[in-house]
Amino acid sequence: MADNTNNKSNTDTIDSSQSPQVQHLIDTLQGEHIGKEGGQSAVIFRMVMPDHLCPFGLKSIDALKHAGYDIIDRHITTQDENTLVKDTLGVKTTPQTFIDGKRIGGNDDLQVFLGNHEPETDDDTTYAPIIAIFAVTALMTLALCWAFAVSVFSIQALMWFVALSMCVLAIKKLEDLEGFTTGFLGYDLLARRVVRYAYVYPFLEAFAGIAMLADQPWLNPIAGLVAFIIGLIGGVSVIKAVYIDKRELKCACVGGDSNVPLGAISLTENVMMFGMGGYMLIRALL
Repeated sequence: MADNTNNKSNTDTIDSSQSPQVQHLIDTLQGEHIGKEGGQSAVIFRMVMPDHLCPFGLKSIDALKHAGYDIIDRHITTQDENTLVKDTLGVKTTPQTFIDGKRIGGNDDLQVFLGNHEPETDDDTTYAPIIAIFAVTALMTLALCWAFAVSVFSIQALMWFVALSMCVLAIKKLEDLEGFTTGFLGYDLLARRVVRYAYVYPFLEAFAGIAMLADQPWLNPIAGLVAFIIGLIGGVSVIKAVYIDKRELKCACVGGDSNVPLGAISLTENVMMFGMGGYMLIRALL
């Protein structure tokens, strides 16, 4: 059962008169185990079934252990018990954690309570996904340089980095093509005129990245032209949307369901494609 931070209930403690079927799960809330001498105690109700072990319950247990709590771990072993626990507490999901008899909530609520996470809102933005992608592709590039005895400061190393980044970013877009196109249509100038361009874009990016890795003389001009054009259009679109129109948008560069803001780091993808595409075209002509 998925965790939900928005479980709202006026029931912060459990009534002691409950169904016998669920009583064995909740009796410790008013029992002798709560409030151990000089320590902090927590009771958690989580699903532990033969065919399902709740991952959010495991995360909650781990967080409580690291925070130094004495944990009373109450297992919910059937779907009927799970329904009874949720109905009893007036919540929609499990796990549910109580600390010193007061309900904290699900895993996300617990992480906030313990100070591990900041409260999340629908407007939260982060550059973490695109930074993670660039960091990993940079390490992959270093590995290739090591394997083929190529200088990390060479054009070849830069080409590998750009190509690998393009391929990974294309994969992220193709994971949810509809979601990507919805976000992309919010700012891309060509896609707004030709909607089908939004559907083709991830395939063009993947093709250009793969062709750069192949580095074949007959293929390089095609890859360079594709990367140059989509990078130019994308770069102009981002500059217009963010720096001219001053719009606050989510970037579709890492897929449709992301909170990456459209801005300077997001522009990097297009600058890399534009620059490397131009270099490949010039190299092919010389």
